[in-house]
Amino acid sequence: MNIAANVLLAAGASPAMVSAEEEAAEFARVAAAVTINIGTLWAADVPGMKGAAGAAKETGKPWVLDPVAHYATSFRRQVVGELLELQPTIVRGNASEIMALAGLESRGQGVDSRDSSLAAETAAVDLARRFACVFAVTGEIDLVTDGRRRVWIEGGSTLMPKVTALGCALTCLTGAFAAVAPGRPLEATVAAMTLFAVCGEDASHRAEGPGSFPPLFLDALAAIGPQRLESEARIRAE
Repeated sequence: MNIAANVLLAAGASPAMVSAEEEAAEFARVAAAVTINIGTLWAADVPGMKGAAGAAKETGKPWVLDPVAHYATSFRRQVVGELLELQPTIVRGNASEIMALAGLESRGQGVDSRDSSLAAETAAVDLARRFACVFAVTGEIDLVTDGRRRVWIEGGSTLMPKVTALGCALTCLTGAFAAVAPGRPLEATVAAMTLFAVCGEDASHRAEGPGSFPPLFLDALAAIGPQRLESEARIRAE
């Protein structure tokens, strides 16, 4: 939660980490967007997740699902299946997670992806069509699709997978972008992932390793402006 909140703050968003069943749905109704992450999954958190997703759906707020390592246990698979029934606006995961969601064999182990985003392309497109939402696949080259359009984003750093919860932070950032463009989830997702890729690449040029990378990445997020983002973005749409 710490790195995710700091990423949102650096990017200019306003995060709140709410999980209790007693307040999650109520808070979701006043939030501009909701993100749900099953990274550290407890049975006691599931009602709050469902309540927040349901409230977002009822009030027309976008919500983003991060199915972290859903293939690892039957409990995780069950919870993700139930959350998908609540119609997320956007689903963001690594290639192994997206492939496994489509019922394909993946090489994922724990939270680590061992598959490429290129290998997950067909799965992402099929899932986007099946669930009528945007699917985002992160990897060496990121992919965003709504089942019709496909957008590829280059950038980032090989240090990023070595820093805990940066993927989770990207999910939260995607929610923040969806909050300000609620009717354009594909564009919001592409914008969030492009910002992440550009700032990740920038920080990697100055970082000496995974320990020095996070603060430099936060600085890059806070310093970048729209003109620089536009000039350094590497996006290919199909």
